[in-house]
This record gives sequence, C-alpha cells and structure tokens, in this order.
Amino acid sequence: MDTERERACKEQQTTTHQSASTEETIGLFGGRRSSGSSRRFTRLERYQRLKEILVIISRYDVVHGLTPQSMRMMLEELGPTFVKAGQILSMRSEILPESFCQELTRLRTDVDPMTYEEVLQTLRAEYDRPLEELFDAIDPNPLGSASVAQVHIARLTDGTDVAVKVQRPGVRETMAQDIDIMRSVVRHLSRFIGNNQFLDIQSVIEELWASFRDETDFLVEASNLEKFRSTNKNVAFVTCPKPYKELCTEHVVVMDYIRGIPISDTSGLVAAGYDLTEIGEKLVDNYAHQVLDVGFFHADPHPGNIIISGGKIAFIDLGIIGRLSSHNRLALRDIMYAVAEHNTPLLKSGLLRFAASTDTGELDHAQLLSDLDQILDDYGSQALSELNVGGFIMAIITLARRNGIELPGSITMFARSMVTLEGVLDEFIPEVSMIDILAQHVRAHESFADVISEETNRTAYELHEALHGVLGAASELKLAAHMLTRGQLSVNMRLAGSEDPISDMAHAADRLTMGIIIAGLFIGSSVIYYARIQPVILGVPVIGFVGYLIALWLGLWIVRDIMREARRRR
Repeated sequence: MDTERERACKEQQTTTHQSASTEETIGLFGGRRSSGSSRRFTRLERYQRLKEILVIISRYDVVHGLTPQSMRMMLEELGPTFVKAGQILSMRSEILPESFCQELTRLRTDVDPMTYEEVLQTLRAEYDRPLEELFDAIDPNPLGSASVAQVHIARLTDGTDVAVKVQRPGVRETMAQDIDIMRSVVRHLSRFIGNNQFLDIQSVIEELWASFRDETDFLVEASNLEKFRSTNKNVAFVTCPKPYKELCTEHVVVMDYIRGIPISDTSGLVAAGYDLTEIGEKLVDNYAHQVLDVGFFHADPHPGNIIISGGKIAFIDLGIIGRLSSHNRLALRDIMYAVAEHNTPLLKSGLLRFAASTDTGELDHAQLLSDLDQILDDYGSQALSELNVGGFIMAIITLARRNGIELPGSITMFARSMVTLEGVLDEFIPEVSMIDILAQHVRAHESFADVISEETNRTAYELHEALHGVLGAASELKLAAHMLTRGQLSVNMRLAGSEDPISDMAHAADRLTMGIIIAGLFIGSSVIYYARIQPVILGVPVIGFVGYLIALWLGLWIVRDIMREARRRR
C-alpha cells in the first residue's frame, strides 16, 4: 500500500474508528448479479419471518413480563426494524414506563459487518460498468457497520479519498416486510382491544415507516447532503461531506471522506488545541439556525455523526433529516417564549398551532390549560440556564397526545434530536442551557423585517382562525334557527357545579316567586292598615294582621330553607 494510504489509515485510527492496515486494489472481475431490491416476498416467506419473530419473542417469555434490559436485548435480536422501533419508543413515555424508555436509548446500532466480498458484489450490482473504472482501491475493513449499511474508505481513479456507504443486501425488503407484519398484528389486535394505546403504537409504526423510506433510499441522503451544504454555505464553522451524485444509487452513497476527531473524544479535542466551550456554543447556535431559520435539520446528532475537522464542525450521515415549515417554526418560537414568560395561554396557542389535526370542538380546554399549568410549574420555575429543553418538549408531546392533539412527526424528531444533542454537550457547556443559546441566536439573527414578517404571519393565522370561527358560528346558528322553526331543536344545558341545572333553576324560580308573594303580602297589609278597613283588633285591621302573619311565616320558611341548603352544600 502506498505511503499516502498508510498515512490516511493512521489518521483514522486516531479518530477511534477501525480502519484497515492494508488495502487491496480491486482486481476482481466476478460475474454481475441483478439487484434484488424490488423483489416481493411470497406468502411462505412472510410466514417464515413471522415464525422467526414469534420464536425470538417466546424465548424472552413475554407473557410473564419483560424487564427493560430483556426488552432491549429482544429488539436487538429481532433485527434493524425493531431496533428502529425501539429507538422511537424510547421517546414515547406515554406508552412505556420511564425505566423502559431509558433502557431503549441504549439500543446498539452497530452490528457484525458484511464480508468484503458481499460489499463488492453489492457495488457491482449497482453500477453498469466495472468497479475498476470507478474506484482505484477500496479498504477491505469497514470504517463503521450499522444495522442498515456500512461504510468503507475508498479512492477514486482521480486519487480523491471518499467514503462509500453500502446498504446491506435485502435489508430494505426485510424492514418493509417487518413493518407490514407489525401493521397487520396491531390492526387485528385493535379489533378486540379498544385501547387508545394501540392508536399510539400505530403512530409509532407509521413514524417508523416514514423514517424507513428515507433512510433506505440513499438517493434521498445524497440530496440531503447537497441541501445541507447549501443551507449552511454561509456558516464558516460548519460543513458536511460532498456527495458524488453520479456515483450515488438507491443503495450506495459516495461522498467526501472527512478526517477528524469525533466529538465524543473530548481529550483528543483538548490535546489538538480546541476550546470545548466554543465548540458547544457554536454547535447549538448552528442547530438553532438549522431548526429555526431554515427548518432543515440533522435529526440524528449522536456523537458518531459529528466530527471536528480543520476547525469546523462536520455533520455526517444525513439519512434522517427533520423539516419544519415556517408556520411550525413560528409556533415553536412561541412555545419557547411561553415557557420563559410562564404564559399558559400563549403556550396553549402555540401548541394548538403546532397540531397536525385536532377537533377543537371536542377538546377540553379547561383540562388542557390545567395540564399546561402543571408543565409550567415544573419547567417554568427553573432558570433558563437550568431548563432541560429536550425534557420540556417531550412533556409537551406527551400532554398533547393525552389530550387528543395530534402533532406532526417533525416535532417528535426535533424533541428526539434535542435530547440527543443535550447528551452530547454535557461535557462541553455544562453550565449553559441550550435555550439560552437558542434565545441569543433568535435575538442576534432576527432583523426588523423578520419581526414584521413573523407578526404578519401570526396576524394572518389568527385572522384566518377568527374568520373560520365566525363563519362556523354563523353556520351553526343558521342550522339551529332552521331546526327551531321546525320544532326539531332540543337544548342540553350544563352549569358548572350543578348536577341538575334545570331542577336548580326551577328551585331558584320558586324562591323568587315566593319572595314576590311575601313582598306583595307586606305591601297589601300595609295599605289595609293605613286604610283602617273594618273589623279592627288592637287598632290593626284583621285582614292586614293576617297578611302580616302569613308574610312573616313564609319569610322565615324561606330563610330556613336557604340555610339548610347552604349546610347541605358544605
């Protein structure tokens, strides 16, 4: 192997990745095979896979209960689809207890690597010309091996060092089949168990399906790399690999090989002269740019996907990308401001604006405000420097689902990435909260034109909601009037604190009527007294005297009834 490659391998070893000490030039001219990516599984193969799943599940004695550790191990054994599902479930504390969520965050993504021959066969199947015309050499040892793909260092025929990401043969079909099996199982079980939890699990499966489609189509990742470079072209301290689009296929991504120090190697960064605090602050500031300014962000910023190279923060592996519309970015800012200002109505407004769909007519607004008050009590009382942003967002998501508010998948991605990023930055900026840096970013980058634009968008949204509310009320009023004229209208009335409002109103009307009668008796008796109508007893007309007695007796009876009712309510 030439001197340049020896130097490259030594550099890679310093970045804690396993790399080859020797490399062989491609000189293998084996026969080509057709790609099997579009092959459909037969019914027999589906049943065989289902049987395999059931055997693994039975081995862990699911019937008698799983521990967090056994559940994690079972998902790892079931394969990449279930590992991905477990990673999503780790963020769904409304489905699983916290101990399970914590354990599932430890799901490993590294697996046994493919053989070098398998890698070459996969590459040959993807290209319509010999590999020797494309690559001068490919390192036989993988740079990294995950459940979906593995990466090898290679050199193009022009001498450029690249990273080649190769998808495992059949993984796409297997994952699609597993998701289809999951859908079928949940659909059949939901017929017999009317539990809202199944609706949540269905949402997990659909989120898994959306993630699967993007993550297993490497042309999408190549496009993500291009767009990420474009949206960060004016950020001097951030970069990502450049894709070689002419060499990218659905199952292969060829991109720049970036040498550097993994962000997890803090001692190596310090030894290289880097300032950890500066790295942490710049990383969060750029993440704020990705999320709040452009709405296109790296949704899996774990330590293995961030490298410090040449004074720049390099994001790699953009298979999972989050997207936020301008409307959602504005709602997200409102949510952040609401918790800082302890403003429950603003938090509720931002949450409902974020909602993908919800029936506000069925929504219990009082309960929602009460739940939000509890969240603000938990998080709003903390200093901004101590606020756990990821935990706060996850609490909001859990509350929304509990109140029947469906949030877009992008907010779940954002929450998961914030939790991941906070874990990465524990050693970099332990005394600084991410929300402080996010707020500073907004203030520093928000021009007067941006403020006007945001206020215009907010006003337009509120006018849109108000107009629809007025039109909806007018439509309902028209229908009510039509039914009233046809004698088809009935009214159900509910008063807070009253179990039987009609009976309570009738009782109040009876008291009011009795009060009027008593007042009439007193007034009438007084008129008779001054008129001196005969007969008279002790100077008082008999009829007036009887009227006074009846009025007094009725008055005392009402007072007694009121006091007794008050004691009963207490």
